[in-house]
Order: sequence, then C-alpha cells, then structure tokens
Amino acid sequence: MKLLLISNSTMPGEAYLDYPKHEIKKFLGDQPLMALFIPYAAVTFPFDVYEEKVAERFGELGYRVKSIHHFSDSVQAVREAEVIVVGGGNTWQLVRMLHDNQLMDAIRAKVLNGTPYIGWSAGSNVACPTLRTTNDMPIIDPRGFETTGLVPFQINPHYLDANPEGHGGETREQRIEEFLEINTEIYVVGLREGTMLYVEDNKMKLIGNRTARIFRKGSAPIELGSEDDFGFLL
Repeated sequence: MKLLLISNSTMPGEAYLDYPKHEIKKFLGDQPLMALFIPYAAVTFPFDVYEEKVAERFGELGYRVKSIHHFSDSVQAVREAEVIVVGGGNTWQLVRMLHDNQLMDAIRAKVLNGTPYIGWSAGSNVACPTLRTTNDMPIIDPRGFETTGLVPFQINPHYLDANPEGHGGETREQRIEEFLEINTEIYVVGLREGTMLYVEDNKMKLIGNRTARIFRKGSAPIELGSEDDFGFLL
C-alpha cells in the first residue's frame, strides 16, 4: 500500500499544487501513468474545471488525468485505475458521493492491492476510518460517516495552533479533545499546512518543514517531525 496524504493543495502566493508537486513526482515515479481523479469534494465549481486544474499540474510531471465523472461505471473505473487521486473541498459532499456511487470499498480494495493513492485535504480525510475530524461544514447528509479506513488513525488537515485574532470560539486543539472524549482509542494527527504523510505498507513518515501534532485521549499531545518514526500510528 502506498499513500501520499497532503494537508492542503496550495500555499499562499503559490500556484495550485505547486509545493507538493516534487513529492508527487517522487511518489509516482517516471512511468507515464494515467491518474483517476475524484473531484466530488468540489461544490461551487464544476468537476470539469477541477479536472482541468489538476490535469495541468500533473501534466507538468508527466502524468495524464481523467476524472471519474466521465465514466459510466465508476466502480469499474476504480478497479482499472493506475493511480487514484482524491481532491480537496467539502468532505461531507465527497463522502456522500463516494457512498452514493458505492466507491468506498472499491477504493479500499484497490489501494490495499497496491495502487498508489494521493489525497489532499478532504482527500486525506477519506483515507481515515471516518470523516469526523474534518474542518468542513456538514452541508449534506453523507449517508454514513465511515470512509475507506486505509489508515487506522484520524487526520485533521490544515491544523492550526491558535484561533484567528478576535475569534472567541474553540481552538482546533479543543475541538480534537472533544472528539477524543467520545473516541477514546484512536489517534488524531494534526497535519499542518505545507506538510504531508507518506505511507508505504507499515512505514510512515512526515514530509515538510513543520511538525505534526499527535493527539490521544489520556496523553499530552506530542510534536513529531520529518526525522521521527510515525510507524506506531499504523
């Protein structure tokens, strides 16, 4: 199993998918692969537009992209995919469409059989057991919180250490602590922007120049960086 789970697509002032592009290239290698793109997290713009944005960046790296919405049989498209790429956006909408199209089990089976998986933001959330550590507003009934469970821990992408100035609501850490009060046996990885998790079988490492914050009920949060071993999370 090979996963590249990216916190965010774009850093301020950069082009779309610019900062992770070199890691995507290293992850996929030099073969001229066709990536199956899943754009379902897009809500305010068409899937064709999303596909074009991703295809432009992947094309620079030597890969082709075709969105799943062009296929009459989406399950078969997953079964035949060389690479599965799941874009960010609204996780609730993404999960709803994955359930509606009966793709959760298909993606899980395909990736566990060795097909590379790349996701960012919502696309990283759905690699976890559930969507319940997303930051997104629940704009639609997802018809079940369960996701692919490719990794046994939860990710909180775009993790922030403090609330914006003038905001009196809970911090991200407090929200994760609420999750852990109910879900006491699972780790949560606060994945800061500009970072990603690389998973290969039973090994995992952090890529990026910032640390990740690891949460578990009953333990103080810990900070781990690119030189640390993340394998215990698997």
